[in-house]
Amino acid sequence: MQPLALFDLDNTLIDRQAAFNAWAEEFAAAHQFDDRALTFMLMADAHHSGPMDGFFRTICETFSLAEAPDLLWKQYRQRMPQLAVCRGEDLDALRRLRAAGWCIGIVTNGMTDNQLGKIRNTGLSELVDAWGISDELGVRKPDSEIFRLVAERCAASLDHGGWMIGDNLIDDIAGGSAAGLRTIWLQPQRRPQSWSFTGPAPDFTVDSVSDSVEVLLREQ
Repeated sequence: MQPLALFDLDNTLIDRQAAFNAWAEEFAAAHQFDDRALTFMLMADAHHSGPMDGFFRTICETFSLAEAPDLLWKQYRQRMPQLAVCRGEDLDALRRLRAAGWCIGIVTNGMTDNQLGKIRNTGLSELVDAWGISDELGVRKPDSEIFRLVAERCAASLDHGGWMIGDNLIDDIAGGSAAGLRTIWLQPQRRPQSWSFTGPAPDFTVDSVSDSVEVLLREQ
């Protein structure tokens, strides 16, 4: 198997939830929302999937905001990269992985400006070989095509295998498995105990990116 590791971005390489919580607190303060309104936004985000335009339409309708949803969404995409951070130990782990001869790619759903801003602002752009963003590529995880495209950007081929590491059982684990990749599921403790999944099981389950790198180096 070729030394190819594809990583998810949000809540894998970066703590997207922490960044969103910080943004939501800023947004609530700016609009003089109370704690109940802040909780509503956090819950609405937790139950939202796909592009965030629908989230902002819901927020504008719920709180009768004068701003246009598209404007708020654009402002959100400008602010989130400034709030995104990576754990130092995870960045060090990526450096060790590259030093061991691995090609590293990022496969992420989302808008190009938002996701690219996160990749650059956190320094990930200096530690990976390539990335692919669904908005830019016109295809979203779990479609196998997005994994193939990012592998090609890493000068690799899915025909020779590799790994997908991420926190989402559908997008990352089922999607990666369907693309012919071995998979590592990250931080499953975030899932409610009642949450069920009937797709392919991950090859390994870990708590952090640095833990996943240890698996990759051991399994190489």
